[in-house]
Amino acid sequence: MAQRAQRQSGARRGPARTQRRTRHRDNTGIIPVLAQAVREVEAAVKRGAARPSIRTKFQAVALLVREERARLKADPSLSEARRGEELKRLEGIATILAVTAARDSTLLALLADDAVVSPDARELRREMLTDAGYEVPEEEPEPEQVETVVELRRVVPRSVISRQMSNPFLEPAYDAVRKPPPRPRRLAGWELIEPLLRSFEYGGEAACMTLPEVPATQVRPGLELMPHQAQVVASAAEGHRTFLLADEPGLGKTAQALLAAQAADAYPLIVVVPNVVKTNWAREAELWTPAHRATVIHGDGEDVDAFADIFVVNYEILDRHVGWLGSLGLNARGLVVDEAHFIKNKKSQRSQHVLHLSEQLRSRPGEPLLMALTGTPLINDIEDFTAIWQFLGWIDEEKPLGDLMEALEDTGLVPSDRGFYAAARQAVIECGIVRRRKIDVAADLPARRVADVFVELDDDAGRSIRDAERALARRLVTRYERALETKYGENVHEGIDHDLVRQVAVWETARTSETKSEDNVFTMMRRIGTAKGGAAADYAAQLARNVGKVVFFAKHIDVMDEAEALFEHRGIRYASIRGDQTPTARQRNIDAFTTDPEVSVAVCSLTAAGVGINLQVASNLVLAELSWTDAEQTQAIDRVHRIGQPEPVTAWRIIAAQTLDTRIAELIGSKAGLAARALDGSDEEVVTDVQLEMLIALLTDALSKAPATV
Repeated sequence: MAQRAQRQSGARRGPARTQRRTRHRDNTGIIPVLAQAVREVEAAVKRGAARPSIRTKFQAVALLVREERARLKADPSLSEARRGEELKRLEGIATILAVTAARDSTLLALLADDAVVSPDARELRREMLTDAGYEVPEEEPEPEQVETVVELRRVVPRSVISRQMSNPFLEPAYDAVRKPPPRPRRLAGWELIEPLLRSFEYGGEAACMTLPEVPATQVRPGLELMPHQAQVVASAAEGHRTFLLADEPGLGKTAQALLAAQAADAYPLIVVVPNVVKTNWAREAELWTPAHRATVIHGDGEDVDAFADIFVVNYEILDRHVGWLGSLGLNARGLVVDEAHFIKNKKSQRSQHVLHLSEQLRSRPGEPLLMALTGTPLINDIEDFTAIWQFLGWIDEEKPLGDLMEALEDTGLVPSDRGFYAAARQAVIECGIVRRRKIDVAADLPARRVADVFVELDDDAGRSIRDAERALARRLVTRYERALETKYGENVHEGIDHDLVRQVAVWETARTSETKSEDNVFTMMRRIGTAKGGAAADYAAQLARNVGKVVFFAKHIDVMDEAEALFEHRGIRYASIRGDQTPTARQRNIDAFTTDPEVSVAVCSLTAAGVGINLQVASNLVLAELSWTDAEQTQAIDRVHRIGQPEPVTAWRIIAAQTLDTRIAELIGSKAGLAARALDGSDEEVVTDVQLEMLIALLTDALSKAPATV
């Protein structure tokens, strides 16, 4: 998914170019030139390691594939059929690039958006454009000019213009007079940023600000905020406005941020997140703060609800929307950045856009709510703190700001004094660092929980899956209507015949076992699992960096292969536990995961590793694909949640939104505990056919809708 997003982003766009000679349509333009070049690269890599000239050609092709894809999508003169044909040809080239990079992993770095483009690659790119019949200007944009190109790609959705026009005059904030910046006294002339960073290398007490002591809080019926979560919300209600919320994963940072925004009345609220969790944020907002509408920004934002209170946008498209999100017309009063370690490189575009938004909000009267959420505030070294501190307004490029500078002055110390570092560390912490571990708040947590993470399949694979689901629904409806006519003849039957619905589902189940249909529930669930495999692996990689060891469960080999390729590319060591291994190899991999601190992830087959092994060295696991029974899911969780497990266990279940995945997750959840209820405490399993129940639900939903939508 991440690589596809990179190909589509068009972050490095070339200069304008015009075609100067006419050829046959299929041999016109850049695609034939790219096809020939990528075949040469593929052949060279098959023969051995990529030479420098091959690496140059690989990078030039990758750049032009991105540019051409962006051009095709934006060209209004193309018909949809023609655009689809060209994009399909381009996708074939991109596939060869990906397969070639998998063969020589050193090429993967050249596919990254922030990869440094060599002068040779730039020159070869020019030559390819010339060979394709394009006029290329002599002067190319320098790297620093790329920002200007990105600026020109910014969009303002029509609904946002409507919001701005509906409220052209903003009410002055009479109660929020900005305090003048403090003037350094004792510390004037001292270099302070480096000592502040170094103060965190000396250790000390837990890095957690002073928080109010509050009990568990009833948010609304059936929904309770645990004490450690309620503390942050209470602090926001008391007026604190900047937080580095660095709780370990599984401690409910999303709920804390949403409720803190509600307590601070920090609306409109902008939430910047990785693409993999943006749908999940909207769902959490509906759960925890239902009175405040959330809208998720996709693409150019054509369907954004500009009158919402919460705007959720992912890092990958922030460049297009940073202008209107930070404008005075929206007048945002809160900004939350999830997985804030993503902005640690201040030279990256996403970091610069986030810092720009923060600066815009802080430049206005009043104090905005600024929250950086991450389980890993430090990735490589102590300097990773600086971008987050700057986002929160605690420092700028040269010195501490505002309350932090006042707190340092109040210590009465300078960096040469013996107690300065301990006092400086505490001053930074009190600005808003909140760090709790699972083990510290275990009394507040259930011993085991399943957390659903929703991901969107908004690419070609996702559209194909949804088309297949609609085709299956149409087939079921057609069969139901024929059966209805046979049963009742010309008599009119009011409502849905649920007995007949079940019979049609039974017939479809039998058909599935007898034929190799491409659109039955089993095949579609496999396609969904494959389509979301990259997002699941990305989530597991984030967890591995945040909390250490993680178990990754998948049903199918291709999903495991994709996950392992991603971990290898990111330098994350893993152990593979599969059904085709010898007992010796299997145990060797289990031992590597349980005893070697450098092995962060166990990639497990759900069927092969779901029973009989002990992986309690981890307390987090990712279920990349859904099981057909709650028992199979529970068995996988029990590899981690076992006697002797010292920490609460969280199973992160990855679910594809707006597909059968969501309905099947609900069905599996509804069957959990059915055996105990049905048999008065007996632990004997009651067999339920989730596939049959899925078909019944699908057909019932289709019959409940207008015929035109089926």
